[in-house]
Amino acid sequence: MRQVMSAEDLGRVTSRIAHEIVERNQGIENVLIVGIPTRGKPFADRIAAALTEIEGAEVAAGSLDIGMYRDDLDTRPKTRIGPTEMPANIDGRTVVIADDVLFTGRTIRAALDALADLGRPGAVQLAVVIDRGHRQLPIRADFVGKNIPTAISERVSVRLDEIDGQDGVWIDHGGDE
Repeated sequence: MRQVMSAEDLGRVTSRIAHEIVERNQGIENVLIVGIPTRGKPFADRIAAALTEIEGAEVAAGSLDIGMYRDDLDTRPKTRIGPTEMPANIDGRTVVIADDVLFTGRTIRAALDALADLGRPGAVQLAVVIDRGHRQLPIRADFVGKNIPTAISERVSVRLDEIDGQDGVWIDHGGDE
């Protein structure tokens, strides 16, 4: 495994993405951040905290479970269902979906379906720590921490202190995905 981002890099990425969200949305008045479990949720919490610090106003972060919206339910051995927690009504709001790695785009497609069942956002944006390419659907991130071209056989591992006890990003060159 090779480390490609340190804890300090993740801190800078979070701060930069928060500033980009403020700039793109001309503030945070109508912005709601939601993370996709498992690592998208703590990333969303970090973005929300950075936005609160930058703008001096509370930004809430929620959690969006996509387990039942996946298109591979029949091939996954076990899909764990987690909570969907929306701190506010999403109708008309700008919802920023946060996740750790953007790969094929299928997770984000499921997230869009899950959001549609909760209401009608005014806009949906996507923030990811890593965009590794290999898209199977026409989905792109609005806010990207780092683009890392990878081989299909490589595995990108984003580790966050809240889940893994350490911060950083690693690439495993040996495993299959």
